Amino acid sequence: MKKLLNQRTIAQSQYDNAEAQYKEGVAQADAIRTIIAKKNIQAPFAGRLGIRLVNLGQILHEGDSIVSLQSIDPIFVNFSLPQQYLAQVQTGLTVRVVSDALPGQVIEGKITAINPEVDTATRNIRIQATVTNHQEHLRPGMFVNVAVVMPASKNVLAVPATAVLYAPYSDSVFVVEEKQIENNKQPGLVVRQRVVKLGEKRGDFIAVVSGLEPGETIVSTGAFKLRDGQAVAVDNNLAPEFKLAPEPGNS
Repeated sequence: MKKLLNQRTIAQSQYDNAEAQYKEGVAQADAIRTIIAKKNIQAPFAGRLGIRLVNLGQILHEGDSIVSLQSIDPIFVNFSLPQQYLAQVQTGLTVRVVSDALPGQVIEGKITAINPEVDTATRNIRIQATVTNHQEHLRPGMFVNVAVVMPASKNVLAVPATAVLYAPYSDSVFVVEEKQIENNKQPGLVVRQRVVKLGEKRGDFIAVVSGLEPGETIVSTGAFKLRDGQAVAVDNNLAPEFKLAPEPGNS
């Protein structure tokens, strides 16, 4: 029609009508493409699809189930424990999962969520653990036996971390001892540098595996200013408060 208009074979009104029909057809085609795009269903998360629940050509309505979608790796393990274990259970504890579908295999995971509400009927607390499932042996809905690995309690000799003098050859602390000082009739206090072997650190404290005995007095702060055999006086007025779970003060 544009070529005919240039040759003055048709009137301008005919060309305008043809152009309007063309634009209307393009708009209708775009609307159909948009409707088709809306019929593509995308999964909200990565997982494994099951058997479809609809037939080809079936008309779907809002809320109709199409197919089962399950997250396999990692997988959540939900279980319950009696309320008397509430004070001992915490997130991060290891769980061991066994199932009759996997004889002889033990799969480990971590507790990731604890329900704050206790079931009034059973007095149990619901707990959720996250378990890696690379081989996809565990499936949603499967029954398993879960064992929570409680942290083993042991007696440790803990000292403030600020009392330790760290060195490449060995770590040490200063122990306060009584000793008769020259030109002084009364016994005084001196410090002795003691090599120690350190263990786990928690909060402001660090465990001493060997090198110290319970009941010994050590220098908790300012140890870097001392030398072996130096006379000292005990003054804890400026000593900070040591905590297992310290919190930073307001800045």
